[in-house]
Amino acid sequence: MRSTVKTRLHASVTFETVYLARHGRTRWNEEHRRQGQLDSPLTAAGEGHAAGLARLAATLDLDLVASSPIGRARSTAIVCADAVGMSLMIVDELAEVHHGRMAGLTTTEADTRFPGALDERSRNKYRWRFPGGESYADADERAAVALGRIQDTGARQPLIISHEMIGRMLLRNLVDADPDDALSVQQPHDVVFRVEPLSGRVTELRS
Repeated sequence: MRSTVKTRLHASVTFETVYLARHGRTRWNEEHRRQGQLDSPLTAAGEGHAAGLARLAATLDLDLVASSPIGRARSTAIVCADAVGMSLMIVDELAEVHHGRMAGLTTTEADTRFPGALDERSRNKYRWRFPGGESYADADERAAVALGRIQDTGARQPLIISHEMIGRMLLRNLVDADPDDALSVQQPHDVVFRVEPLSGRVTELRS
């Protein structure tokens, strides 16, 4: 995933390894509703994802657990922080991409209320902005701020629990990826990305 696109993260990256995780599955995930910065409770399966991530976290040599402030991520992260005996760092900039007036809608509902908008999005996914919300480009800047805040704690091997869309921008910053490459990344709820920023290596771990 290396490219000539320059990362927005601090020039001197001090992370050895960063573990990027996604929150457990939610009710709106099952209903295929866009969540963005709205929230939906974890399902039983989602609680299982949180427990699995906690078991994996206990096997890793972590020095920090950080989370998005949104409930579904925070609930997942609390279980993990408890498992490794660490306090949880909440980082506001790790919140999911803001879906604006599309938040809470299914794709069919979004198409009905905003005719043509999703087609426009498909033509420029990185720059396209949700009505009243954010673009991936906006979230890219937040991702850099979030990583900078975590890096400033001195952490070298943090676990970061957030969301799939902002997670793509975290990964882009860490490995200096082209935006289109980053946007193609899929992260199931039970997959953790083990990222080594200096080499650009990304490994998938199952939780």
